[in-house]
Amino acid sequence: MNQKVLVTGGAGFIGSHLCERLLEKGYSVVNIDNFNDYYDPKVKWQNIEKVVKNSRYSLYEGDIRDKRVLEKIQREQRAISVVFHLAAMAGVRNSLIEPGEYVDVDIGGTVNLLEFSRWLQVEKFVFASSSSVYGKNPKTPFSEEDALEGQVSPYAAAKRAAEIFCQTYSQIFGISSVVLRFFTVYGPRQRPEMAIHYFTKSILEGKPFHVFGDGKSSRDYTYIDDIVFGIIQAIDYSQTKFEVFNLGNSHTVTLSEMIQMIERETGKKAEITRMDKQMGDVSHTWADIRKAERWLSYFPKTDLEEGIGKFVKWFRERNGAD
Repeated sequence: MNQKVLVTGGAGFIGSHLCERLLEKGYSVVNIDNFNDYYDPKVKWQNIEKVVKNSRYSLYEGDIRDKRVLEKIQREQRAISVVFHLAAMAGVRNSLIEPGEYVDVDIGGTVNLLEFSRWLQVEKFVFASSSSVYGKNPKTPFSEEDALEGQVSPYAAAKRAAEIFCQTYSQIFGISSVVLRFFTVYGPRQRPEMAIHYFTKSILEGKPFHVFGDGKSSRDYTYIDDIVFGIIQAIDYSQTKFEVFNLGNSHTVTLSEMIQMIERETGKKAEITRMDKQMGDVSHTWADIRKAERWLSYFPKTDLEEGIGKFVKWFRERNGAD
């Protein structure tokens, strides 16, 4: 195989795992990442320390909003057949503080990538969206056919707007596009502020941490290996020019239950400070994955207890924690 693909945000949590797996499968991988300081950029460099040694891996340090960088990739990497667009401004809560950044990156950056894909006539555009687009949807599990009304954060609204641009470009310019709605992805390299990473670190260090709400909120936690498998499966989807799929575990766990799992795995007790529920948070997420099962052969294999065990093992090895 000598197929060349572009991964945006390929030094991040999900992107770095995706790049590794694509290289293992024989693809040539081009990665663009701006190594921003949303969290320590050193973490991203650690994420890609293995892949940068691969002769089929090319790294462009730049921003998807910068058309000059994209034009440089166009000149130097003209044979790109698939674009995996993962780069985004992360964080629901941060979007309440800096909403304009999410418009610029998550919407404007996506349009830049769609233009890039149109110019290169790529075979497939795969967009990483989020379960947050379902907003206050009272119906569970969330289905791709559900009405998408009531997004509760600028992050969610920007992701939804980017989805619409993907659909529009597919209809007008014929770009074959797949939108993947991720449900609470976790695993090794997860961003430091994300719940499982933050709670694990705090518990192992014996430090108290904040829990927002009464602990009864629930999430459909999805292990990184399952997500990466689903992303790669999207390459071969060809039934329609535009399609949306949920990628989740299709099993919900409450916040309190998740913390208890970390306690069992670490052998240490959590010191919790209860806080009011935060603006922008939804009470529940739950993925209906029947569509992805049918068309992507997507069948998640890792339950949360097993996944937390793998994450805690990675965290201890990475940080030398007891």
